[in-house]
Amino acid sequence: MRIISGLYKGKTISPPKGLLLRPTTDFAKEALFNILNNKIDFEGQQVLDLFCGVGGISLEFASRGSIVHSVDENYNCLKFVKSTADELKLPVSVSKADVFKFLPKELKKYDLIFADPPYDLPNIDQIHQLVMQHQLLNEDGWLIIEHGIKTNLSELPNFFEHRKYGNVNFSFFKLSA
Repeated sequence: MRIISGLYKGKTISPPKGLLLRPTTDFAKEALFNILNNKIDFEGQQVLDLFCGVGGISLEFASRGSIVHSVDENYNCLKFVKSTADELKLPVSVSKADVFKFLPKELKKYDLIFADPPYDLPNIDQIHQLVMQHQLLNEDGWLIIEHGIKTNLSELPNFFEHRKYGNVNFSFFKLSA
């Protein structure tokens, strides 16, 4: 895993072995950030990374100047994310939590929320529902959900784009003023 751009462009991150994860591929991550690079200013953006795993997306946002809060249930993943962010002096905080319990209790609003749940999770659309219901996005905020090919989120409110990169799919939602 590597950081593509920003302060730590090209930095390789080596997560501990033995974690059962499916990190976003560098190819898909690079494509995603190419899209975002033309649409948002990363500096100072408040980002929430749900199902963060070993933090590839969190660290990428932070390297580009965003302030990131990462959420996952796996203590070892969060420990790695936090220690890596601390080592690089990147603004990343972490919460060990079930995303579906975390979202209804979250009081902060974000400029961008990224979610990378397990592809076979049956209730992926609930992420969208909880984010919108609890008004967790700032005006003009983005929600991006990574998912597998079998998931179709295009009928959900505020959907505006779908992108596919190999087996990785991104559905984009924007909360317009």
